[in-house]
Formats: sequence, structure tokens, C-alpha cells
Amino acid sequence: MSKVKAYGAQSATSPLAPLDIERRPLAAEDVQIDILYCGVCHSDLHTARNEWKNTIYPSVPGHEIVGRITAVGSNVTQFKVGDLAGVGCMVDSCGHCHPCAEGEEQYCESGFTGTYNGPVFGGENTYGGYSQQIVVKQSFVLHVTHDVKDLAAVAPLLCAGITTYSPLKHWGTGPGKKVGIVGLGGLGHMGVKIAHAMGAHVVLFTTSAGKVADAKRLGADEVCISSDPEQMAKYANQLDFILNTVAAPHALDPYMQLLKKDATMTLVGAPDRPHPGFEVFSLIFKRRHLAGSLIGGIAETQEMLDFCAKHGIVSDIEMIPMQDINTAYERMLKSDVKYRFVVDMASLK
Repeated sequence: MSKVKAYGAQSATSPLAPLDIERRPLAAEDVQIDILYCGVCHSDLHTARNEWKNTIYPSVPGHEIVGRITAVGSNVTQFKVGDLAGVGCMVDSCGHCHPCAEGEEQYCESGFTGTYNGPVFGGENTYGGYSQQIVVKQSFVLHVTHDVKDLAAVAPLLCAGITTYSPLKHWGTGPGKKVGIVGLGGLGHMGVKIAHAMGAHVVLFTTSAGKVADAKRLGADEVCISSDPEQMAKYANQLDFILNTVAAPHALDPYMQLLKKDATMTLVGAPDRPHPGFEVFSLIFKRRHLAGSLIGGIAETQEMLDFCAKHGIVSDIEMIPMQDINTAYERMLKSDVKYRFVVDMASLK
């Protein structure tokens, strides 16, 4: 075991504060990574404050990790010391169920092991990227090929990037498709960038008129103020797919009406309370689909990183020192960030 510095919460009501954690000794299949940057995800806040009622304390969040490999186990063949590497939301899964065999470890029937807060269905705690170092099995580590100068802005791709890339790809986003992105936050701004790079015609839906110019800068072809019924009506039966990234409870019916026959709206935002009930006839009369999507498997996450490197896609970020994490959480609740906080882990030293 080795002790490393970290930031974490001791309870649902305590602020994140410095603590020491232990990392396991390097096993044959393990990679040791010195963490350079860690993105700040809304899931970090939900977990630290036990809003999903499953937090194991102490909680050290962080699952958007970019760093440099400093040691490898004796059986490691995919990485070498000095490589740039990323770690996303998972660090293990059962490896033998049907989803795992298909390379979709996020749907592991035994529950994947989160980078923090342990296995999905309960088990020993795990500690995330708000720390100096992490030890991860090589099969859950990603190659990072972006330019070194972009590393901080690459970190959010490990969650926000794959969370949007996976459903956009799965539901056939590409040239000739008209795709709606609901919300322009940490997830939504990545959805706009990726859908645009895939060749789709992108419509951004936002309640904020102040985000119109920024949405177009990021790649949106059109912007609709979703609180305006007249603007929404113009898109009725027009969209091939909607990616809904909003993490707060909201009415889904107005968006379902915008889908063509047989089209799908997929939810990737994870609210702490249920969405209001919706009208089933909006599904029945057009054979529409309401779906969900969870991050992506390791192979698809690598595919996403390579796609983003090829197209020059990174997150729009605001860098902060680790000591400002509690202020960042409060600002995140107010959507006061464009569009993702990233912690410079050098500040832990």
C-alpha cells in the first residue's frame, strides 16, 4: 500500500477537505498513474452529498482522469512508463457476462466497479481522481493521443465525452440527420461538438437566450429557446434524434412532440428526483421511443477519444486548484461554469 494526498467528504453535510488515502500495491495487470488533471462532474456532487442515497464514506470523487504512467505491472503489454493515459467512470467489471463479452462493461450484470464509490451493487469502497495517484487494471485504462497542451481539456471527455458520444453513435447520428441537443452544460456542449463533427444538422434547445451565440460557436446550426411555445412548435415532427442532457427534473412531453415517427429521445442527465409524468400518447401515435444511455464501454471510450483527437475536440473548461472544489460545487449548482471545471492536481502538492 502507498499513501497519497486526496480531497474527499467524510459525510453528506461536510465540505470536501484534505485527507490521505491508500492505493493498492501494483499487481501484474496494473498501471500506476500520476494524476495531472481531473474533471468535475455533477455525479461527483451527487455522490459527495449522498443525493443518490448510496455513498460510501469517506468519498473521494473524480472520474475524468488524465495523467502520466509512472509504473506498470509485470504482465502489462498495452502501456509503458511515460505514456499519457486516461481513466473514466469504471475500473473493473465481472468480465464474463453478456454485456462485458460485448465490450459494454457499463451494463455489467454484476455491476461495474466505479472509479469511486465502489461496485454498483455494493462492495469495498474505491477512491477517485481527486488525488495524486491511482492504480488501475490495464484493461480499464485509455490511451490519450491529444496534444499535451490540451490535456486539461481532455479530462472531461472521460465522462461527458463518452456519455454523449455513445448514444449519438448508437442512434445513428450523421449526415442527413437532424439532431436535437437539450441543455448546454457540461454534457450538452460536448453533445453539440460531437454531433456536429459526426456531420449532423444540430439544433440546440435551451431556456437561456444568452446561450444562443455560444451554442452556434460550438457547432449548433440552430438554437431554439425551449420556454417559447412558438419556437418549439416550429420543430414538431422534425427531429431524427434528441439527446437530452438536462440533469434537473423537467417536462419531457414538449420534446417528445418534436420527434419524427419511430425516432428516439435518449436521457443521459441523472436527476436527484424523478421527471414529471409524461403523456403516453406522444409515444403511441408516432411509435416514438424514450430511452436511456449510460457512459460507454472501454473500447467505445477509446474510440471516442481517438475521434475527438482526430477532430480537434476537447471540452471548454475552467481550471481550478483543488482547494476551490467546494466553491466550484456551489457554482456548478447555479450553472456558473462554461462548461466544465477541471482540477489542476499539481495544487495538491
